[in-house]
Amino acid sequence: HVQLVESGGGSVQAGGSLRLSCATSNMYSRYCMGWFRQVPGKEREGVATIDSDGVTSYADSAKGRFTVSQDNAANILYLEMNNLKPEDTGTYFCAADRETLRCTSARGEHDYFYWGQGTQVTVS
Repeated sequence: HVQLVESGGGSVQAGGSLRLSCATSNMYSRYCMGWFRQVPGKEREGVATIDSDGVTSYADSAKGRFTVSQDNAANILYLEMNNLKPEDTGTYFCAADRETLRCTSARGEHDYFYWGQGTQVTVS
């Protein structure tokens, strides 16, 4: 079955950068993958998506600052985050699903079947 393992979180000052990684295994050849952020007491919020064709989508809060990419040879999904703000603080999860329709940042958490364990990002 598909497995996802995030890494790369940490604590940074506002204006700093982080790169999150999501190592994947047993991924389908066609897929939609997303990055989500969750803060306590709230649902997971879509940040960015990328599909198996390399098409990307970003939430308004991420546009111009975050970049989602994938290394297909290494089976790793990335989220490069620049100019970080305190409101970017949260636990970041990567998610995957074999359904590729509507693979956008607006796609809700309930439309993904596989999830990683999350990695904490704190911006102060």
